[in-house]
Amino acid sequence: MTRIAIIERELCLKEKCGYVCQKVCPGVLMGDETVTVDADGYPIISEVLCTGCGICPKKCPANCITIINLAEEHGKPMHQYGVNMFRLYGMPMPQNEGVVGLIGKNGIGKSTALKILAQSIVPNFGEYEKKWEWKDSIARMSLEHKKYFSPVVGKKVKVALKPQNVDKIAGAFFGKVEDLLRKADERKAFDEAVSSFSLQQTLGKNISEVSGGELQRIALAACFVRDADIYYFDEPATFLDIEQRLAAAAAIKRLAEKKRVIVVEHDLAVFDYLSDYVYVFFGQENAYGAVSGLKNARAGVNEYLGGYLKAENIRFRETEIKFPGSESGDRKSDVKFTYPALKKTYPGFSFSSDSGEIRKGEIVGILGKNAIGKSLFVKMLAGAEVPDSGKMEQKLSVSYKPQHIRAEEAVRVADIFLREKLDMFTLEQAKRRLSVNSLMENDLDKLSGGELQRVAITLALSRPAEVYLFDEPSAFLDVEQRLHFSQLLRSIIEGSDKCAFVIDHDMVLADSISSRVMVFEGIASKEGHVGAPSSKREGLNAFLKGFGITVRRDRDSHRPRINKPGSALDREQKEAGQYYYWKS
Repeated sequence: MTRIAIIERELCLKEKCGYVCQKVCPGVLMGDETVTVDADGYPIISEVLCTGCGICPKKCPANCITIINLAEEHGKPMHQYGVNMFRLYGMPMPQNEGVVGLIGKNGIGKSTALKILAQSIVPNFGEYEKKWEWKDSIARMSLEHKKYFSPVVGKKVKVALKPQNVDKIAGAFFGKVEDLLRKADERKAFDEAVSSFSLQQTLGKNISEVSGGELQRIALAACFVRDADIYYFDEPATFLDIEQRLAAAAAIKRLAEKKRVIVVEHDLAVFDYLSDYVYVFFGQENAYGAVSGLKNARAGVNEYLGGYLKAENIRFRETEIKFPGSESGDRKSDVKFTYPALKKTYPGFSFSSDSGEIRKGEIVGILGKNAIGKSLFVKMLAGAEVPDSGKMEQKLSVSYKPQHIRAEEAVRVADIFLREKLDMFTLEQAKRRLSVNSLMENDLDKLSGGELQRVAITLALSRPAEVYLFDEPSAFLDVEQRLHFSQLLRSIIEGSDKCAFVIDHDMVLADSISSRVMVFEGIASKEGHVGAPSSKREGLNAFLKGFGITVRRDRDSHRPRINKPGSALDREQKEAGQYYYWKS
């Protein structure tokens, strides 16, 4: 059995812990050199001598050791960064036509693969001590990889990247949106990009003044107008509403008709709609990643959800990710609280809501376009905003996870959980389900977007409260983390006297998490209105009808799938007035 040993050196305490890993290793106790110490003082685990007993990961005080028993040898890795460091098995290949989608957990090798495709890393096939030249590396490659690399090596491969975290753009460019896009426009595609990403009203703004959703569309447009060999869109749907997500997907698909395009996206419905081909990434986060063969979009997504790759005969997850085969009805429970009709007016924007009631043990999904008052409504319920008319008669304790999360500098993750009195059972449950335990010694401002989101969700869930409000919790989370959050929130809320509101544009998450829904309507940045909560079927049907989108369930996984506009099923559902799910 092949074993992989990973030591995260950033966390390793080295001599401070007295090399516990070496002291408890059965191999060392029997006289073998299973665990040694290098010249820099770091422990090194021999993957040949290691028996996979699992003692050192459990005893390590820094929780920095991972030992993985692989049931099947994957051959030599395509690339390994160094001793006891991340390695990637296999490689995705861009296609001349069509969008290639990469699906898998965060921290599993997608960025490493892109760096190899861009020639910024020469694959070393696990022989990391050797100095590799491209001609030597290509000689070791499979025929498929040789066909891609042989013509491009030695030439400058230009990659246009839409990064995951678009906030950095505001700190890297000072000026107006139009100036940024004009500067990036190498394909003379400025007008097409402005139209495709709905930036007509944003061009005159300074970059420092735009919202998160606007910044995402600007980043998409800036990538779209460049002239590159490979286009890489990392989470293009984050902070966009469903209409903007599909418009962005359509633009990316048009680009893929003449350019090589690779996409990473964790909104399953958008990923499926956008992708023509799929590579499944699997393995252990920050330890190793393996890449499946090329699959069509439906098969790739379903095999990822099932945790089993048919062609490769590899099971990479013990459990399937499942979706219900039929719609669940409303939760019939006592009323938790009622709220009156609310109104709030700002210069240039007005918002109103009908009165409504919220039941105990239910999760209400909040849906609608950007900039029509969703976050404002939640803040008024939470008491963070005072309405101009309407007043909450019942005072409720509220835990609020905001849309944008600020990372404090030089503050440990562990310390923020010590600042207030938390429900320790829920805290430990959330830390385990959302993989927060491994982040406890890290500083908040050093976390990735997904890591920071998981910490914020864990904190919000652990506060004792009557009402829980989550604003775009899916941002930067991968598919599995989103569904872990859904299951965790449901386990905490359902059957209790608590309730929750979740604002999100991920239709798959809304489908999996909501008891009832609230659909917001209006004109972006001008006016917004929402009625009382309605049943999930009624609400989502009205929501999708407003965008002219129909959705079906996949016949195998039962996951939501967006119908191709104008397809026979799309026309049939629209004629029947059934926009939210139909026969498989």
